[in-house]
Amino acid sequence: MHFAVADHPGLRPPGFKHSLYAALVTPRPIGWISTVSAGGVINLAPFSFFNLISGDPLACMYCANGSHVNGGPKDSLANVREVGEFVFNLCTYELREPMNLTAANSPRDVNEMAAAGLAAAPSVSVRPPRVSASPIALECTVFDIVELPSSSQTTNTMVLGRVEVVHIADEVVVDGMVDFSKVRPLGRLGYNDYSVVENVFTMIRPD
Repeated sequence: MHFAVADHPGLRPPGFKHSLYAALVTPRPIGWISTVSAGGVINLAPFSFFNLISGDPLACMYCANGSHVNGGPKDSLANVREVGEFVFNLCTYELREPMNLTAANSPRDVNEMAAAGLAAAPSVSVRPPRVSASPIALECTVFDIVELPSSSQTTNTMVLGRVEVVHIADEVVVDGMVDFSKVRPLGRLGYNDYSVVENVFTMIRPD
């Protein structure tokens, strides 16, 4: 099967029950992003479109697509426009339920981190706090915000951040390397499906 994207708005060709957009590249890391408004309200939200984009400088991006339920940009976009900082918090299998809670559409004055029962830990170089229970966190400063094209009324906005400080929990480091079997990171699949990294194998590159 193949089809032209332009011929199927919503990316739902005949025979498929749901849109395919989130099921085509999997698993994807979850961008669990904490931000803070200029007034000090903490926001925590998971994003399906997230990844590292370079190693030197160490940088990452997330896409805050769509709008807030009450109109206007999502808090995770409005906050970085005001403050210019965010934190990526790695989501693990153990944190799957609170992560899912932070996906709820909440009023702008709600602290999603507290509402999900998560303790906040102060960051070193940025104002947004990190999720204390997350074994890996990246403190970031925004270096660009890019408005992406859209074929509908939905806005698509990419936030690019330079990583300033890296946090790694001591208990997930073994023999000088991150032990993924201890981290058990969560991955985003399509629809309502997720995966967890539990089986790891090694391949040595030929060069």
